[in-house]
Amino acid sequence: MTGSTSSASTPNGATKSLHGSPRLLLGLAAVAVAFAAADTYVVVLALPEMGSAVGISPEELQRAAPIISGFLLGYVAMLPLIGRIADLRGRVPVLVAALVIFALGSLVTTLAYDMPTMVSGRFLQGLGGGGLVPATLALVADLYPRERRGVPLGVVSAVQELGSVIGPLFGAVVLAVSDWRMIFLINLVVGLVLAAAIRALRFGHIPQESGPETRGVVPHRGFPDIVGGVLLLVSLVAGGLVFVRPPSLLQDLTWGQLFIPFAGDGRWLTPLGAAAVLAGLLFVVRCFTARRPLVDGPSWVRSMRDADVTGALFLAVALGGVILAFATADPKIQLFADQGYYYLAGSAVATVALVVHLRRTDSPLVPRGALRRTPAWGAILVSFFVGAALIAALIDIPLFARTTIYRDSQLMAALVLVRFLVALPIGAVVGGYLTRRFSAGLITAVGMLMAATAFMLMTQWDITSLEHLHTDATLVLCGFGFGLALAPVNAAILASTDDDVHGVATALVVVARMVGMLVGISALTAVGLRRYYAQLADNPLPPAREVCNGKTRCKAFSDLLSGAGIPQEHAIFAGAALCAVVAAGCALVVFRGAATRSFSAADVLRAGG
Repeated sequence: MTGSTSSASTPNGATKSLHGSPRLLLGLAAVAVAFAAADTYVVVLALPEMGSAVGISPEELQRAAPIISGFLLGYVAMLPLIGRIADLRGRVPVLVAALVIFALGSLVTTLAYDMPTMVSGRFLQGLGGGGLVPATLALVADLYPRERRGVPLGVVSAVQELGSVIGPLFGAVVLAVSDWRMIFLINLVVGLVLAAAIRALRFGHIPQESGPETRGVVPHRGFPDIVGGVLLLVSLVAGGLVFVRPPSLLQDLTWGQLFIPFAGDGRWLTPLGAAAVLAGLLFVVRCFTARRPLVDGPSWVRSMRDADVTGALFLAVALGGVILAFATADPKIQLFADQGYYYLAGSAVATVALVVHLRRTDSPLVPRGALRRTPAWGAILVSFFVGAALIAALIDIPLFARTTIYRDSQLMAALVLVRFLVALPIGAVVGGYLTRRFSAGLITAVGMLMAATAFMLMTQWDITSLEHLHTDATLVLCGFGFGLALAPVNAAILASTDDDVHGVATALVVVARMVGMLVGISALTAVGLRRYYAQLADNPLPPAREVCNGKTRCKAFSDLLSGAGIPQEHAIFAGAALCAVVAAGCALVVFRGAATRSFSAADVLRAGG
């Protein structure tokens, strides 16, 4: 199977006609991945306004943490299930469904009127955005042979990381001309447009008889389900009015009665809310009973059952416990959230239940033997340590800038990271290209050792270092090193697993990196705090009034505070360097058997001679 021929292998061995360019299909998928990835970071600047919209004051911004953790839960918890469905059903149907869910989440977030609705919207956004990644990576494996996957995998990795650059900038531009809701309205439009484009492109080239993986996906000939369309429209319009509650309708003597609750004060206990819910339920029933439904409900249910939805739920609870334990903690003062040990205990119970379930079920979420090859499970291990090191750069480089030279500007402190973020996607493309000629283990190790070297240089930074050009070179080195490691890890697991498990395999790599980031930031912060308090014990700060001649604050005292915090950041950077070295060592060992190259080492040596 190649990317330039007229056909490509599908997960189940069927052949799909690709009269159109697979690069265009992959390009649209990559754009979708980049846009969804940007949504991970877009709330950085908008979070205060989003919190205010649901009754959270800027002084209580920590209460807005569920807006972020809700997205992470959706992004990570159900990712393996989505990846497995992509293996069973096909990549493109999952891409389209993920974009629709992402758009729906954007709509709910836009119209959110309280914290539960906003968190629900962010959860749906994470669910849809996360589902794009394994489907797109698996699509690369479908369209390109293993020795030619390096560059497209590098491009996908690059655009995914490019979202971390685009997200804050996109948010800043929109907030400069409008409010935070416009961000998610744009997400809604872009998500629907991309879903329609991918669906039209792919279905335009798939004949009806192309294979069982298109079951329930290729549109039936004939008229669409008009009744289902009307029910969906009624549900969306009525639900939108419940969210928005236009003042002109609320104050009208006739229409205003639709907003009066039957009991209590819940918005959904009104005639309009009941109509929205009822129309939505009837639409779902229609999807399961109509001859030509807009959404083939039975087919999707079969796919979820075949993908082991029970095992996926156990895994979601296990991952959710870990995410909540770390993501809801205040990294400045604690390793876990106040309820962190309860979350981890629930995660442990769910993990045991998952192991028992996987041993007993006939069709497990992760098919038996799917990760039997060393490079396959090794990619998950390497990805975990890559994430643990990466989070230190994403969080602590801006934090270092904020505590040293940009104390009064969060935006300027965040922009320091741009040097790192620009170099990262460039490194991802280069790493993908090199994967065609050198072993995945070597490239990953070189990249992570470059990152480790940069982190060690950061341990020498002082209060004025960010004013000098050499720190720019350090940031570029670090970002480029991380970029180099991205494509080889994905190439290794795709080359070491069967075609029919590529979706779930790549999903597990993404999950491992995200979990590594959450665990890494908490563990490294704990190390940094220990160093900070030890430093204060040995060299206690003098009282502010003594330094500032009776005042409670002055530049001299701020400099002392910054100087006291620098050892903490040094300890975190040193810990990140250690994680990067561990990732490099693991990659050299576990990727030895990964057949990712198009040329052997001997061929390269002969070419060089």
